[in-house]
Amino acid sequence: MRWLMWLLLTLALPARAELWGFVDASGVAHFASRKLDARFTPVLGNVGMQRVPGKTDAGLALLSWLDIAPEVKAVQPWVREAAEKHGVDADLLKAIIAVESGYQRNAVSPRGATGLMQITPETASRYATPADAARLIEPRINIHTGARMLADLMRRFGRIDAALAAWNAGEGAVRRAGNRVPDIDETQAHVHLVLELYWALLQQSQPARAQRLAMHP
Repeated sequence: MRWLMWLLLTLALPARAELWGFVDASGVAHFASRKLDARFTPVLGNVGMQRVPGKTDAGLALLSWLDIAPEVKAVQPWVREAAEKHGVDADLLKAIIAVESGYQRNAVSPRGATGLMQITPETASRYATPADAARLIEPRINIHTGARMLADLMRRFGRIDAALAAWNAGEGAVRRAGNRVPDIDETQAHVHLVLELYWALLQQSQPARAQRLAMHP
């Protein structure tokens, strides 16, 4: 369960590090401290190992719930579908949904953010067709819209943590912070909580997906 921590130590990465990787068709997991080619995607952004005050680690109870909860299982086909179509990690989508809505498909925030991924009207106008924007409460449409937005933010900023910060605080706030997580308590807490859960999910899924491990300098 400390698989990714072991990887960081093996790679001799600094405390605030980046980790890139992919699992190839032969089941070999490739990891490096930088993007070696187009196959490598960010696994860990430059966010370090700090904890946000008041935020707890993603515990075993939450991971167990994500494994067995009917509301989670019901939408996993759409999570996998959206991940494959838009080129984002399914475990990252799973973590975002857990943090944003707790898998409550009918969730609506005071700001009008809707559904599993809490899509705002502004996001819908940018990433959903007019027909889909009118049906954002539907899980499949909501997940695909969120995955499309996440993929776009990751292309723009090139880092998971910055993309999550832009999701929470807006692209302008991230740009003003030098394309890093801005010094906003709510945003830092959101980014760290998603990444902690994503980290825990990766510890479960990556060893199952990978049959061998290849380290790259």
